[in-house]
Amino acid sequence: MKRPQRGAALLVAMLIVTLVATFAASALWQQWRAIEVEGAERSRMQAGWVLTGALDWARLILREDSRTGGADHLAEPWAVPLQEARLSTFLAANGATDTPSDADNIFLSGVISDQQGLLNLTNLVESGHASVTGVRSFQRLFALLGLPPSQVETLAENLRFANDISTDNQSASQAPLAPQRAEQMAWLGVPQSTVATLLPYVTVLPARTPVNINTASAEVIYAAIDGLTLAEAQELVARRAQAPFRTLQEATQVMPQHTAAINEGTVNISTRFFEVRGRLRMDRMVVEERSLVQRDGLDIKTIWRERGVVDPAAIAQAGASR
Repeated sequence: MKRPQRGAALLVAMLIVTLVATFAASALWQQWRAIEVEGAERSRMQAGWVLTGALDWARLILREDSRTGGADHLAEPWAVPLQEARLSTFLAANGATDTPSDADNIFLSGVISDQQGLLNLTNLVESGHASVTGVRSFQRLFALLGLPPSQVETLAENLRFANDISTDNQSASQAPLAPQRAEQMAWLGVPQSTVATLLPYVTVLPARTPVNINTASAEVIYAAIDGLTLAEAQELVARRAQAPFRTLQEATQVMPQHTAAINEGTVNISTRFFEVRGRLRMDRMVVEERSLVQRDGLDIKTIWRERGVVDPAAIAQAGASR
């Protein structure tokens, strides 16, 4: 009887050891997971603080640019992108003496872009009705890009419906959502393929805006100025590369045959709306932030902000495909 008892005791001991090992492994895994979650959350918070600081820095640049006055163009400091650099280098270049200990392992990049260098979807509607000049500009752009012209009417009508605050409750419930970003234009009833084609040329701003001919592409200038040919728009881009237009009169001197169209109000040489993009790379995490800011004199306010974590593998794949 002693041998079976010793075998049973050994089996019980082995079971106890197995249970203890299982509980210990589970406890270690939970502790590791908690540390990883805490570390990721701390990294996200740090990234948020740095990107908020970067946005404030961009606003300061735009404020100082407004202080100097004059036309807005691509040779100004705000238009120079910040290539990826160590955070410690960026802080030292801007006079900071006390930098975080891990700043050498954090990389920051960013860019400020002129949103009035794009065709504004909001221009399609004016005072609750389709805008003649806005629809005409989009029709010219659609024709240039080979898109169905009927989709311009769809955009204008659905945007008017989405913005119409005088509709009754039943009609309002059926109205499409007004897009806040260019990527959301599909809400207005156009296919995603059209949205993808328009993205390099179109934006959505909270107010009607003219196109800045100092920053817009030839395609956008062509669409904005009635009667202009694409070759003439490309000539305007080439002329401003030599010297930006300080007044609209300088542009009309280059294209005197289009003086009336240039002075129609669809183009200008100054900007109120800018997009600020920032990217922070820290260890294996990449965080991107995108903001729309409005500048009225020295008053710079943020209209909206969005932030997200980016997959580094996707970034590397995108870079390799270029």
